[in-house]
Amino acid sequence: MVASRTTSGSAHDRSSSEPPSGSPGQASGKVTPDRWILFFGLAGVGGALDLWTKHQVFAWRGLPGQRDVYWLIDGYFGIQTAVNTGAVFGMGAGKGMFFAGVSVIAAVGIFLWLFVYGAARSKWLTVAMGLISGGIVGNLYDRLGLWWQPGYPDAWKTGVRDWILWQASDEMRWPNFNIADSVLVTGAIMLMIHSFLMSPLDRSAESDEASREGDEPANESESAVADRHSRSSD
Repeated sequence: MVASRTTSGSAHDRSSSEPPSGSPGQASGKVTPDRWILFFGLAGVGGALDLWTKHQVFAWRGLPGQRDVYWLIDGYFGIQTAVNTGAVFGMGAGKGMFFAGVSVIAAVGIFLWLFVYGAARSKWLTVAMGLISGGIVGNLYDRLGLWWQPGYPDAWKTGVRDWILWQASDEMRWPNFNIADSVLVTGAIMLMIHSFLMSPLDRSAESDEASREGDEPANESESAVADRHSRSSD
């Protein structure tokens, strides 16, 4: 009986000294391994798919201006190679290395936010940031000139290869884009939905569920230890 009381008392001391789940004592909570897999899986697949499609389309259709548009939906949706030497809608032409530096900073910031400060406890945010990172990887490869070859215009050294063409008419034409742009914009839309349309209660519930999933193995282990102590005291 004495051993049982001692065990109970020490367990109580441990539980009282540890901050409860989700309390300020646990600044970011535990990020479970599945979040790492989800994030890097999306970023890797998104970046690889973008680079593969760029290579295949440019090998098939040639450099910009070499072939006419290949229409999938005549007059509206097609394939046309292009090189964007600026940023969104061609703004900032000639500043490719600046945008490359911004991309690297953004990638580091995303990693810290997710896995150091614990935002990856939210599956929604993990998916959104994984898609954004996949877009960053695909376009950063081009920004660094890793696709450029001697004989290409110097302006293309920091340019991004685009090949998707969409237009409502010849007068209403969207700038060409690629898979990296598509996944990046999808992730950005998800981030906006999370910030402006999801209620704080929904966001809190999602994080709490992830925290409980990460704490389950630890709680099971503590219960097993308590059971062994109880049996030994009996």
